[in-house]
Amino acid sequence: MTSILPSPDDIRAAAVRISGAIIRTPFYRSETLTGFLGGDVWLKMECEQQTGSFKIRGATNALASRSADELAHGVVASSAGNHGLGIATAAQALGVAATIFVPRTAPAVKRDAIAALGATVDATAANYDATELLARAHSAKTGALFVGPCTGQALLAGQGTIAMEMLTDLPAMRTVIVGVGGGGLVGGIGGWLRAEAPNVSIIGAQSERTNAMALALAAGYPTDILDLPTIADGLAGLVDEEMLAQGQAALTSIVTVSEAAIANAIAYLWFEEGFKVEGAGAVTVAALLSGAIAAPNFPVAAIVSGRNIDPEVHTNILNDSLTN
Repeated sequence: MTSILPSPDDIRAAAVRISGAIIRTPFYRSETLTGFLGGDVWLKMECEQQTGSFKIRGATNALASRSADELAHGVVASSAGNHGLGIATAAQALGVAATIFVPRTAPAVKRDAIAALGATVDATAANYDATELLARAHSAKTGALFVGPCTGQALLAGQGTIAMEMLTDLPAMRTVIVGVGGGGLVGGIGGWLRAEAPNVSIIGAQSERTNAMALALAAGYPTDILDLPTIADGLAGLVDEEMLAQGQAALTSIVTVSEAAIANAIAYLWFEEGFKVEGAGAVTVAALLSGAIAAPNFPVAAIVSGRNIDPEVHTNILNDSLTN
């Protein structure tokens, strides 16, 4: 089962390959969460990464691993936003044309940033799953290389460099909490930890409206979900057979939290920790604050995966938290 995950050697090679494109993000002990939960809690702030999310790691490795011939017709990706930002950034650095399909509901801050990088943006699809169909059709028509946001050994290896950094900085780590959509991030994390620190629990976190992986794991087969409005847009979409296999290989368990709990975590991260965080990034902290994760083994590390939230949405969440 674990063969679907990247190996530590794959991840070490990715770390070298992407070193010029990423930063080593802050990883620190949260005094407030530590006091609240009664055990050491650390935050890995991938929201401070280049492009505002961890996705630049996997996207860069996925393109840098390809030959010039494979990239000759450009690249195409489907994305809720952050993967598209990563692909557009990596493509610009390589001088490769990029076309990014995003749902029409994608936050403007993400769509605008992708376009600013010189990529062509198509926002005609109604939801994330529809964007993948359009992107794959574009790939078949033009010969552009399709790079999905959640699967592929090279993509996962890039994401796995986060776990390599965390375990180096905190060898005593016993629990990692990871936001889960299609399993790309947790697949990379699992590739490193299952081999290098198998005693570390890997707990996934999702919104109740983006719970395809939780349902798929419980059922044991791929799962689609209703396309419902969610503050955690970066975690939306179905879970196919390959995504499910990644989740099965990497995850110890998975929890879901309410939309309100995620909004509360966004406000907490701003007022108490000083970081602007999007819903998909805040879901791990929501799982801790809401009590969805009972009695974790400490030290606990939560990955805060992205910051790309529309300013108006962020302001409204903060205002609501002050008045409620």
